[in-house]
Amino acid sequence: MQLFLDTANVDEIREIASWGVLSGVTTNPSLIASEGRDFREVINEICGLVDGPISAEVISEDRAGMLREARESAEWHPNIVIKIPMGSEGLAAVSILEKEGIRCNVTLIFSAAQGYMAALAGASFVSPFVGRLDDIGTPGIQVVADLAEMFDLHGLPTRIIAASIRHPQHVEQAALAGAHIATVPTAVVRKLVKHPLTDIGIEKFLSDWRKM
Repeated sequence: MQLFLDTANVDEIREIASWGVLSGVTTNPSLIASEGRDFREVINEICGLVDGPISAEVISEDRAGMLREARESAEWHPNIVIKIPMGSEGLAAVSILEKEGIRCNVTLIFSAAQGYMAALAGASFVSPFVGRLDDIGTPGIQVVADLAEMFDLHGLPTRIIAASIRHPQHVEQAALAGAHIATVPTAVVRKLVKHPLTDIGIEKFLSDWRKM
């Protein structure tokens, strides 16, 4: 399972990319807005830091608007993937864009049925939202597992991005459930490399060394 970073903060991306573990980045309008910077400028800067899929989301709600935004954004860099919300207009746009060679990531997936429909439309990626499903008492990771089984059974090439990741256990569960990718907030990525026993072990080694 690959690791993507779910952020629009360039400094965070630069830091995690330097660890050698990062394969892509996802953004959304909320993350871009929180940076207070020009959308195109941020996306292009991210593309310069990470050699992998970079998801840039459309904000139009109609098919024509989605197509217009997607075609414009796709010209900025070959690694750009167009992020499109789930829905009938979104699926129609995805079907057209994928035929044009523009990869799409269908976001806001909350059921295996939605992910299946996105895959039938030709989406390169689908993003089931694990944490938000957990919030309403539905096991989000089960949607990831169901999609993984469904895609494998029927030979669908769409890749699953486990999204709305809240803690390290979500990452572990996503990997075990068959997700191809987990897109993870920076704070959670930092937790993935930490463990109190590791810290204790390092301090013990250093303490013993100082006594020599």
